[in-house]
Amino acid sequence: MNEIILTADSSCAGTRIDTYIAENCPDMTRSGAQKLIESENVSVNGKIPAKNYKLRENDVLTVKIPEPVLPEALPENIPIEIVYEDNDLLVVNKPKNMVVHPAVGNYSGTLVNALLYHCGDSLSGINGVLRPGIVHRIDKDTSGLLIVAKNDFSHRLLAEQIKEHSFTRKYQAVVYGNFKDDTGTVDAPIGRHPTDRKKMTVTDKNSRNAVTHYKVMGRYNGFTHLELTLETGRTHQIRVHMASIGHPVAGDPVYGPKKVITSLQGQCLHAYYISFVHPRTGETLTLSSPLPDYFTNFLKTIL
Repeated sequence: MNEIILTADSSCAGTRIDTYIAENCPDMTRSGAQKLIESENVSVNGKIPAKNYKLRENDVLTVKIPEPVLPEALPENIPIEIVYEDNDLLVVNKPKNMVVHPAVGNYSGTLVNALLYHCGDSLSGINGVLRPGIVHRIDKDTSGLLIVAKNDFSHRLLAEQIKEHSFTRKYQAVVYGNFKDDTGTVDAPIGRHPTDRKKMTVTDKNSRNAVTHYKVMGRYNGFTHLELTLETGRTHQIRVHMASIGHPVAGDPVYGPKKVITSLQGQCLHAYYISFVHPRTGETLTLSSPLPDYFTNFLKTIL
């Protein structure tokens, strides 16, 4: 059973509890939240709420999410590029077009299936049978570095670093348009899109703070090559933030222009750098990944 603790801030006052849970728990739908409430897996300030309960400021919610039983992720002999590995964790260089963990429509061919084959039973169980070892995620069409925990001890300490923003994650992207300044910051809260639940958006309603720092690495014909550093790690953060300032990521089929650059097969976004404290040794690990071919080839076409 995965337990999530949420505290409602002033912006959430008056929001229905099922809506709030759906917007703040990963991969949760409103109907799924309602089922959790009905099965008494949700409490507010230690008490079981009514299904139509409306939140008050500083309400503390405890959401218990039962571990999925079926379908169980199965090991698959899928080649993966491992850039670091020891008894506590490994770092994978995920290719574009690979889904991180099984979900509706993708129960095989995922990174988790490959990890189960490579690691056997040596993966943390905190996130249940469908996401063993997964500490953080990157989108299917985003390539780059991803940390996987081999035990619950490592998982908890790595998750704490992410929560405390002491875990450094840097990306490179090609975005539309030109930037006046060489560096800058987008500090704008992100929440679920009000009408399209598959999308996120910059909003003050039912949102969480989100901060992205950017640095220009190259200027091209109609595009800019950026380095982006995450201070927070919200769903689709870079893609949403760049689109919000008029510079969507090239190839992004969700937040970019309607005429998508299909040759990129998804957003031109690569998680190329991570730095974190090893949960067992206390030493700082810094790892980087070279830009993949799809990225460098695209840069050549826009010179």
